[in-house]
Amino acid sequence: MVHRNWLAAGALCALIAAIVAAGAFFYSQQPTSADSRAMVLPVDPARLVVVTKGGDRSFSIEVADTDMEREAGLMYRQDMADDHGMLFVFPIQQQVGFWMKNTPMPLDLIFIGQDGKIRAIKQGEPQSEAVISPGVPVRFVLELKAGTATANGIEYGDLLRHPAIGTVSGPGVPPADNGDAPNGGG
Repeated sequence: MVHRNWLAAGALCALIAAIVAAGAFFYSQQPTSADSRAMVLPVDPARLVVVTKGGDRSFSIEVADTDMEREAGLMYRQDMADDHGMLFVFPIQQQVGFWMKNTPMPLDLIFIGQDGKIRAIKQGEPQSEAVISPGVPVRFVLELKAGTATANGIEYGDLLRHPAIGTVSGPGVPPADNGDAPNGGG
């Protein structure tokens, strides 16, 4: 009888070890910047809209709002639809710098202030370690395929609308806080 209990206990330990190993295997299959595979975030259900002089332009986006997601970004991504991008959301308005190391496709980097307005548009060169910065504090950065901003008439000062940006504008609505208010403000 003792022998049977040891066998059952051994089988149970083997089963637990197999489950743990399988769990570790599936967990390790999550794409990260460290394992040279692209991180793909879920597509946000709300489309991002850029209000341009030529009309509204709409994009499906992935939202990168954690440190890990912002760090990985579009690294290792080989291609992306013309109407797709990644929105980087920072906890506060601040100076930011991006680089294109391990990013094989050229990108437009659109730097956006707390108020949802474009502060700068820069181009990202594939695989470059050069720092890309707008030179002003921003709260959001939208990455699109290179040439998308020009092709869609997206320019400095245009307004972006999306729940992650939380911009409200229109007649009778006070302007959004631009981060210059005392005690932080943004």
